[in-house]
Order: sequence, then structure tokens, then C-alpha cells
Amino acid sequence: MKYIINHSNDTAFNIALEEYAFKHLLDEDQIFLLWINKPSIIVGRHQNTIEEINRDYVRENGIEVVRRISGGGAVYHDLNNLNYTIISKEDENKAFDFKSFSTPVINTLAQLGVKAEFTGRNDLEIDGKKFCGNAQAYING
Repeated sequence: MKYIINHSNDTAFNIALEEYAFKHLLDEDQIFLLWINKPSIIVGRHQNTIEEINRDYVRENGIEVVRRISGGGAVYHDLNNLNYTIISKEDENKAFDFKSFSTPVINTLAQLGVKAEFTGRNDLEIDGKKFCGNAQAYING
């Protein structure tokens, strides 16, 4: 596994780096990428941005809006939000197995004394409160 700790807080750069790694850096079996964004809204691949954001509020508060290559809902990021990406060479059948990609996070938190659990289709919760959502993308070939 290749580990990349990205120290940039530039949201557009970070999302572009994630996409570049996804499309071009899979010489390794897996890539684990960590980063933190400045205040921003990240919208899913198929979302209508106009319907998902409050355009006036975003402009007034200097919040950047960026589209990611994976699906899922819009999310708010800021400097208190640690983001991670796992890029893996998986076949299509395993590609959207959210639980298998979330298990290492749950296990790491358990080692720190935090009881997290996988819920719903792609969420992680602590004490019934969502703290992590997951989105995935797949490229054939």
C-alpha cells in the first residue's frame, strides 16, 4: 500500500489529486490518501449543484464548491474534517462493497477505544451519530 499525506488545503487541487491518483497511480495494490480541505462543499458526480447548495450563502462566505468523481450526496468540508481515500484494484463485484473498505477505519478506532459501527448503506456511526459517509467510483480496466 502506498500512503500519501497531502498537506494542501486547496479543495480543487485535492479533488484533482484524488482523481489523478484514481486514474493514473495504481501501480500499487492500494493507495491511501489523507487530506484536509478549507471550507468547501463537495458535490457528488451526478448531483445538480444548483439544487444542492445555497448559492448566496456560499458566495457571501467564500465557500468553494467542487465536484468529485464519485457519487453520493453533497458534503461540507473544513479544516476540522479529515478526509481519506482508498484506491484499490478491485473487480467490479467488490468495488462497491462499502463495508470492506470501512472495516479498517472501524478497527483502528477500536484500538483507540472508540466503538464505531457500519450502518445503512455506507455510513459509520459512533453512539448512533454519523461521523463518516463513504462514496465510491469504479473504472473498468
